Amino acid sequence: MKLYKLPIILYEPSDDTNDMFMAEVPLLPGCRAWGETPSLALEYIQGVAEAFIESYIEHEQPIPPELEALRLETRGASVKAEIVIAP
Repeated sequence: MKLYKLPIILYEPSDDTNDMFMAEVPLLPGCRAWGETPSLALEYIQGVAEAFIESYIEHEQPIPPELEALRLETRGASVKAEIVIAP
């Protein structure tokens, strides 16, 4: 199984985000999702990012090198979540 560890930016509600939380994957131009809560925006962006990558594969387009560098190969147990720490 191939996994991609994607950086996501989460924006607070504002006029620019239609007063909703917006999640964006900067390595996939145009890959954005909105939600009424941070968790919904993050849930939706996961599906949108997956569709972006599947589209690259389906249309035989090369995966951007910056994205490919973040690919993880797994064997056995799968990663269910990850956390980011900023000390």
